[in-house]
This record gives sequence, C-alpha cells and structure tokens, in this order.
Amino acid sequence: MSATDLDSKAPESFVVNIPGIADAELEPEPLDPDQIVSGEPVVTGKVLWESPDGRQIRGIWQITPGVVMDTEANELFVVVSGRATIEVEGGPVLEVGPGDACVLREGDRTQWTVHETLRKAYHISS
Repeated sequence: MSATDLDSKAPESFVVNIPGIADAELEPEPLDPDQIVSGEPVVTGKVLWESPDGRQIRGIWQITPGVVMDTEANELFVVVSGRATIEVEGGPVLEVGPGDACVLREGDRTQWTVHETLRKAYHISS
C-alpha cells in the first residue's frame, strides 16, 4: 500500500477549538426518559467526522448536571470542561474533569453523575 493509498483512507487533519464552539452550534441529542435517574440533564453534541463505513466517529458532546444511565460504545474521550463521576457496573468509579482522558469499553453499563456541565471531545470505534 502506497502513501497515496493511506492518505485517501485517512481523514483530513483539522483543528477545532472546542471550548469556543458556541452552544448554538451543538445539536440536541434527547435522552430516553428511562436513562434519567435524577435531575433534568440535557445532552447536545456535534459530529465532526465520521468514517465512510460509520465505524468511527469523532465529535464533541455535552451534558448538563443530573444522573443518567448508559450503555457505552468503545470510546476514548478527553474532558474539555466540567466534572462527572462515572460508575462502571461491576468495575471502577471514574472521577473525570478538565484534561482527563478516559476509555470506556463497548457494552459497559454506566451511571453518570454530572456535577458541572461536562463537555468532551470523543472518538468512538466499533
């Protein structure tokens, strides 16, 4: 495989100033009411890149304070702002805040307690 072949398959390089993205640029991602444990959390996000086969996604995601349940994808994310406690069923309790990188395994059942509106940059692969 030549370098040209690799270049055609890889996404273009880009930079995004995530704290500077206006909230108005984020799109609503309504939660299933069954996911909400307490509070009135609101989720918004923006996909910045998706592979042609849909198996990789990069973007930003934000959630306001509250407690929610989720089943995770195979994800690496970095917290840009805010704080949360992520309890992994049968696993660790993860305290995340600005600058923290976190890896979640596909299928992990989690409970997110969002203390301060959390914004993250993420990469999901399947």
